[in-house]
Amino acid sequence: MTTRRAVLERLAVLSGTVGLAGCSRLLDPSAGEGVRGLAANPHADSLPETQFGQTDALRTDGDGNDIQPQYRRVLLLSLDAEPSNDAARTVERAMRTLEAAFEWAPDGLFHALAWGTDYFERIDAIEKSPIERPTVLSRTDDPDLQSYDAALVLSSDTASNLTRVENAMFGSSERLGDASVEHRLGAVFSVAGRRTGFMGAGLPREHADVEGVPADALSADDPMFTGFFSGRKRTQASEQRVRIDGGTFDGGTTMHLSHLTEDLDRWWTDFDAADRVTHMFSPDVTPEDVESFGTDVPFADAAREHAQEHGVVGHHEKVARARKDGEPLVLRRDFNTVDGGQAGVHFLSLQRDIADFRRTRRAMNGWYLRDENSQVTDRKNNGLLEFITVQSRANFYVPPRKGRAFPLL
Repeated sequence: MTTRRAVLERLAVLSGTVGLAGCSRLLDPSAGEGVRGLAANPHADSLPETQFGQTDALRTDGDGNDIQPQYRRVLLLSLDAEPSNDAARTVERAMRTLEAAFEWAPDGLFHALAWGTDYFERIDAIEKSPIERPTVLSRTDDPDLQSYDAALVLSSDTASNLTRVENAMFGSSERLGDASVEHRLGAVFSVAGRRTGFMGAGLPREHADVEGVPADALSADDPMFTGFFSGRKRTQASEQRVRIDGGTFDGGTTMHLSHLTEDLDRWWTDFDAADRVTHMFSPDVTPEDVESFGTDVPFADAAREHAQEHGVVGHHEKVARARKDGEPLVLRRDFNTVDGGQAGVHFLSLQRDIADFRRTRRAMNGWYLRDENSQVTDRKNNGLLEFITVQSRANFYVPPRKGRAFPLL
């Protein structure tokens, strides 16, 4: 069996001998539609140009907020084949198999192939890529800073679709819906890790038999383990805001993936509804106010004053400070998880620049607020920080659909 070390050594040699000029020949610039030797994507006219374009296909709630798919899976991938025309064609054909098998819709399948820092280092292009290796962003966490070659991001309202895709792309299933499986991602990648989860009313309650959350605390209406809905439209960046415009990576975006574990026993047992609202939003928000929120969370930009007066600040009022032209910087597609037997969140965010994520996380840290009141510390009385721990971080680039097979500088 070929070991991962042997594969990486081969790829390191290849990147030194082929170089960027050689790698750039994997794509056919004249066609503008993907890999040399392949016709244009037959599904291109019915799909968004970006791999992350979901908004137009999503349902909305009564307030106009997007309803994200209920089930999620992220397969973290290691590259087991040398970059080549054949490997690129295999990847592109495999992704087209997914498009042929499912509608681009919540009850079908949303999918994206993202490329990580390991890949760009293999081709000696990390300095010119739109991403960088993750860093520690908080004094209170010591996360595993991870690096992968790629990630296959899947979501659907039909949980079995995600399993069927994994079995077809990395197993031996010969059919996927009405599509014959002739090309597999498993011919190029191996699965190095897996992130699974869910989002939607009642689903956290169904999965509450794990550490970190009392089993009887959640209701059939709660979409997250904290009990709150977090996807209000104006608290999210738009898809256009996170899209890279112009240059080599035009039409793509960057993706950050963190695993956060949650310890919410005190959240549910020691806090009443008003306490939970204060920590999630701000001290001047009441549970009745939350019920009236539609597409936005109004905030007074008074975190310093709240720290001084109340000795506590809310999560939303801190994060809301990380905006440009009044719009948030990141588009969150995070989801609940019970991976590892612990309640948590896989925080998946899209942003034009990884620096936008770092800026948002720094706003969430709220370190400057400790000077306003001794009751506010790095974690205590500081929004949600007392209840979450960052276990890992990883960064990726999500190319446009036509450039998803071995993106190159």
